[in-house]
Amino acid sequence: MEIFVLSLMFAFVGYTLKSRAEGRRIALLGLHLGNYQIEKLMETLTEGYARALGESDAARRDSIWQLMNGTEDKLAAQFKQLADSMAKVDAAETGVNLWPWPLSEAASWAPSARFDLREALKIHANGLAHAAHHSDAISPQSRAFTLSAELFLMQHTCHWFCKSKAIASARMLARHKTPYEMVLQSVSPETRRAYSVLVGQA
Repeated sequence: MEIFVLSLMFAFVGYTLKSRAEGRRIALLGLHLGNYQIEKLMETLTEGYARALGESDAARRDSIWQLMNGTEDKLAAQFKQLADSMAKVDAAETGVNLWPWPLSEAASWAPSARFDLREALKIHANGLAHAAHHSDAISPQSRAFTLSAELFLMQHTCHWFCKSKAIASARMLARHKTPYEMVLQSVSPETRRAYSVLVGQA
């Protein structure tokens, strides 16, 4: 009976500490995101891409793609500003758990237990900027596909930072009907290599 009671106490303390840590991370990221229109721009792009891909009239389709160019550039620029802003945050506040809880909370001192959100945001900023570059070498459809994957991976990182990798992957699957592994394979090779090294999947 005493072991059962102690187990309940440890579980309660662990849950409380985990909830407080999540609250701090959510507040930190929300504070910085609040200065930009990144989520609104993501929604505009997603809806615009869907309209363009579903449009049968070539002239109208081209017009939608042209409208999306400005939104892509604005989103890439704002995310670069976010990454620069987060780069000024203390490293003690930007660790992302790699180990399953509760090990990650108990072993926060171990370098192998986490990666730095600031480095991940730099990778995402570079990936978005590269994908938004309007090169004639690729079609608008291909650019939209790559940029969407870059956005989904960035969103996954933010959810991973706030909660956990498992929750981030579940949210991605529920919202975008796409597993994490497929998104990672769909971003640019440069993003995939840098990100995989950062999170220990290389």
